[in-house]
Amino acid sequence: MSSKQQLPEWLPPVNTIEEPVLKVYNSLTRTKTPFVPRAGRHIKWYNCGPTVYDASHMGHARGYVTQDFLRRILSDYFGYEVHFVMNITDIDDKIIQRSRRNHLLEQLISRTTSLTPALVEQVRKSWTSYFTTQFAKGLPENKRPQAGQEDQVWEEIVRLADEDPAWRAACTAKEEKFGMHLAALRKAHDALKIASALASSDLSPADSRTAAYSLIDSSRDILALSLDAEYGHSITDPSIPRDHAAYWEAEFMKDMKRLRVLPPDTLTRVTEYVEEIVEFIKKLVDRGFAYELDGSVYFDTRAFDDAKSLKADDEEWKHTYLKLEPWSKGNRALLQEGEGMLWSSSRYDADFALWKASKPGEPSWPSVWGPGRPGWHIECSVMATEVFGETMDIHSGGRDLAFPHHDNEIAQSEAYHDCRQWVNYFLHTGHLNIEGLKMSKSLKNFITIDEILQRYTARQLRLAFLLALWNSKIDFQESTMKGEVRTLEMTFDNFFTNVKALIAQAATDKNYRSSYKIPERELANQLALSQAVFRAALCDSFNTPQALDILLKLVSRTNVYIAQTSVKANVSVLESVARWVGKMLRMFGLGEGSVTEGTIGWGETLPEGQNASVDREEILMPYLRTFSTFRDNVRSLAMSQAPPKQVLEFCDRFRDVDLVPLGVALDDQEDGRALVKLVPAATLIRLRDEKIAAAEAKAAKKAAAVAAEREKKLAKLEKGKTPPGEMYKPPYTEQGVYGSWDEHGIPLTDGQGAEINKSRRKKLTKEWELQQKLHGEWVAWQMEEGNNA
Repeated sequence: MSSKQQLPEWLPPVNTIEEPVLKVYNSLTRTKTPFVPRAGRHIKWYNCGPTVYDASHMGHARGYVTQDFLRRILSDYFGYEVHFVMNITDIDDKIIQRSRRNHLLEQLISRTTSLTPALVEQVRKSWTSYFTTQFAKGLPENKRPQAGQEDQVWEEIVRLADEDPAWRAACTAKEEKFGMHLAALRKAHDALKIASALASSDLSPADSRTAAYSLIDSSRDILALSLDAEYGHSITDPSIPRDHAAYWEAEFMKDMKRLRVLPPDTLTRVTEYVEEIVEFIKKLVDRGFAYELDGSVYFDTRAFDDAKSLKADDEEWKHTYLKLEPWSKGNRALLQEGEGMLWSSSRYDADFALWKASKPGEPSWPSVWGPGRPGWHIECSVMATEVFGETMDIHSGGRDLAFPHHDNEIAQSEAYHDCRQWVNYFLHTGHLNIEGLKMSKSLKNFITIDEILQRYTARQLRLAFLLALWNSKIDFQESTMKGEVRTLEMTFDNFFTNVKALIAQAATDKNYRSSYKIPERELANQLALSQAVFRAALCDSFNTPQALDILLKLVSRTNVYIAQTSVKANVSVLESVARWVGKMLRMFGLGEGSVTEGTIGWGETLPEGQNASVDREEILMPYLRTFSTFRDNVRSLAMSQAPPKQVLEFCDRFRDVDLVPLGVALDDQEDGRALVKLVPAATLIRLRDEKIAAAEAKAAKKAAAVAAEREKKLAKLEKGKTPPGEMYKPPYTEQGVYGSWDEHGIPLTDGQGAEINKSRRKKLTKEWELQQKLHGEWVAWQMEEGNNA
């Protein structure tokens, strides 16, 4: 090219659509704020994990599945590199108490060989103690019995609780666990009645042992409390709480895997960081932000709040206590809940335990303040510091953790690091209610993850959670699961099935020709628009309900295109739509089974226990046998020169009966060819049964209508049974009403001999003519019935 020659002017393109900016709802600002990681596209994210003392429940599912959505969106959609850390609280008041009580119950069972009066008396005393210390707190003053009178008032209390909803509601308002305590006492009381009768009877050793175990099992809740009060201090084996926590941690991890929740990149356990926790606390004490009291160490909130930073920054600033919920300051109920069941008093109500001096019956670790264990709030600060250092981008947890847990974490961490902002974004997931009510064992609506996964699939649960904003309260309802969620799942399933069938059909059709005209261009434009608004929805603080709605509308628009174009559909456009929709659904963690990149759909889970690597014969033979039988029957019909109608009926049976258990659906098309679709057999069987049931219901309705019409006709014909010439004479008319009649039987005079006046005779004649018509119909029906007999 000559140096004198110049390229023509190039016009830089101008972006006509502004790219949306990701904003997240930040609990530190109570607004949606632009998301800006500190280190490019790398995100440091710490998530509060479970306290592993019991089975995981629906509240856990809501929290951890929702955080899994946000994590997947940030990494798989926006392309951030996320380092996700989660802790396991494996030492805590609840763990200590639950493991100790379970151990004491196991000891009682192991040394019990028979039902004895002593055992019955032990349970009776435990029942009285539970009534007084737990249950009575919810009773009105006039129903609280004197000591020793508990059993006498029991029946009256049970009657009021069962028959007076307002009385029970008032008790529950005073004591949230009133219903749970009532159930525990009732179960134990019923068991005591049975055991008292059996204890004085002559039982075999085996029956006596069984009766004893039954009494203990029915009284577990009340026995655990009294056993712990009497013997809890003697439990010194550290393996008891450790083994208890390890068991429930493993169960939690299994539940998360079943829910398709990604495992954390880094998992931390409190018991593995005790030395670091001690050093962290020592630094807080040295800086004047913590103090020792009776072997425990507490964070001094008054010393921290408004304290000047020790760093020589250009700008002078002070520390602030309660950044998340300053209005909760002084909320003693929440503060005490945060300190745990085995709480000891600090100097000031707002001060919280960093290190708890261990009492008899509690595990302990060495420290400069004496044997003890970490407080609840300190653990996350230390473990996050060990992994991330001075700051992090995201800290997440349930809404109930904001105060005091997360506020205290912030305070002690910013005191330790002497930093102005330890966390940049606090993400708190919303609460979960069950059918409008808070989930509670006392309300009998407590659902474990294992229980809910026996009723619904992980995909269905995740869809239900996606339908709500991640930080809003969600009301879990059966009607939503069976209605909206099932419809949503079926809509996507049917869409992917149809698109895959059309693509497969086009691949085997030698005459297939794709076209790209106005309908195809419009659908492609709809895909591009959907992709844009989908991104905008996720940029709007992860608005998953809106994002799902966008996918649904695109699927609906594509279904309209398929219906309008039928066999002439451009499968390349359909494939683009289906691949993107499937990719977005899998991005939300809705994929099941083995799904490779570029696959259409969101996958299918094999039934539990089924091996994915079955041999070819096992897969093909059911289909080959069905087709072979069909061929044999068709040949037989052809050789017998059966009429075409019979052949068509057999083809319909092959479609509607034989192929259904194989999961094959044939949809007749306008050009006479069938569209072949692979659908789960259970779905086809259900749809077929529903169709049959609907047809039977329609037939039954029709038969009922025919029967009703026949009854109506019979009633009408029954009126014509009386001959018209006899209708005005006894016994069809009362004796003495008429005196004489003409040749047709129409009255001439009344019973006194007076002539019937003209208007009345006219009316009687009209009635006679109607009866003559009805009688004629009745005679004809009688003859017809006689001929049919």
